[in-house]
Amino acid sequence: MNYPNINETHRIETGQLDMPPRLLLGPGPSNTHPRVQQAIATHEVGHLDPAFIGVMNDIQEMLRYAWQTDNSFTLPVSGTGSAAMEATLANLVEPGDVVLVGVMGYFGERLVDMAGRYGADVQTLEKPWGDVFTLAEIRAGLERHKPAILALVHAETSTGALQPMEGIGELCREHNCLLLLDTVTSLGTTPVFLDGWGVDVAYSCSQKGLSCPPGASPFTLSERALDKLHGRKTKVANWYLDMSLLSKYWDGQTRSYHHTAPINMMYALREGLRVVVEEGLDARWSRHQANAQLFWNGLAEMGLSCHVTEPSLRIPALTTVRVPDGVDAKIVAGRLLNEYNIEIAGGFGQLAGQVWRVGLMRFNSRPENVTLLLAALAEVLG
Repeated sequence: MNYPNINETHRIETGQLDMPPRLLLGPGPSNTHPRVQQAIATHEVGHLDPAFIGVMNDIQEMLRYAWQTDNSFTLPVSGTGSAAMEATLANLVEPGDVVLVGVMGYFGERLVDMAGRYGADVQTLEKPWGDVFTLAEIRAGLERHKPAILALVHAETSTGALQPMEGIGELCREHNCLLLLDTVTSLGTTPVFLDGWGVDVAYSCSQKGLSCPPGASPFTLSERALDKLHGRKTKVANWYLDMSLLSKYWDGQTRSYHHTAPINMMYALREGLRVVVEEGLDARWSRHQANAQLFWNGLAEMGLSCHVTEPSLRIPALTTVRVPDGVDAKIVAGRLLNEYNIEIAGGFGQLAGQVWRVGLMRFNSRPENVTLLLAALAEVLG
């Protein structure tokens, strides 16, 4: 067989990969825990190997602990947190379903976009970026729109605001509505009680509170949510994220092939969850709160303020710091990166140029990191 001549245009010589040792104090990813890095390097086995099935079982059980749920359908999606977000809507939304989304930041807007792509009749409740919804506002929205699904963001990464959840699950049951919750920034850092709050479907990610790289994202469905999935009149429109297919790989009995799982990322997630279990949720949540308070106190001493004014409504793992008048947020973040190897992020959307987003998550939630960041920020701000 005669082949064309090989095109050598893109054959480049590159050096060995050598990335700078950043301290990742932005909204995610956070620095990978050393034990997780070791786990990633473990040699692969097949995705149906009995040894790997043991890894799968461990992940499912430890996710139930981290989320405080007994949901049998609990597993990691092979993909980033956005894939898990899309999986919730792909599986539960049928064309014409009313989906009510609480929009108090960028990720509420993303839920609106995704739900619309699956044919939902999307309705919204909206608050200024940095505010949260009251129970009365939620009730009014349910009474007005009568949705099949209420979607809320627990910890809004774009604003630093933490949505109180008490009583919302009961309202959803009164109105025969499923409760969907984004726990991307709260899982592993902030109190989350899925069963206690009456949450029916939730998702998260691996690169924030679980100290893993991005790529394996927690997902769970309650029995009420499973009833809706199994009662669909139409196929799930996304084959890769169809949980009625994926369940046959994860259910513990059939283990039939769907796609090749990211083996080493599952090793990472298992180790990250082991760290959660060893520390214990109460100690873990308390540590994040204590280090957040240390950071907030230091900001106040420097004359800086938080965008979310009420401390009880701030995410312990993610603080939005108001940029002082006359200061260029990008220049400050750039100097922290280039001069101190510290990454923080700026605001975007409605908060572009107005805030810095600072993450103190899991492995990075330590007093020495707070002290280092405050000192570097003071130097940069002069």
